[in-house]
Amino acid sequence: MQRLRLKADGRIVELRDGGEFPLAPATALGAPAIASVTPANGSSSTAVRDLRRRARLTQQEFASRLGVPVETIRNWEQGKRMPRGPARALLAVIAHAPDTVFAALART
Repeated sequence: MQRLRLKADGRIVELRDGGEFPLAPATALGAPAIASVTPANGSSSTAVRDLRRRARLTQQEFASRLGVPVETIRNWEQGKRMPRGPARALLAVIAHAPDTVFAALART
């Protein structure tokens, strides 16, 4: 299992062998960059929708896996609200390693 940590400066690092190793930028992996899920970019709604679609999940399934109401996902995707704080961080990690995140969330 891959262990990840979100650093205060927005970087995501992999924890292994007692050290931290930076992950490749999300854009290099074919995923949206972390900045694309931040409100400052203005494209948060499309970034959330793209993350959900890449995971091949309905809004209901995505909301269930994240532990949020489906209305929250709808509001993010329609641009009515923007993900903030922990939600934005979780979406950034999903952009890098969706399978790992969903597997970890399924255990809780």
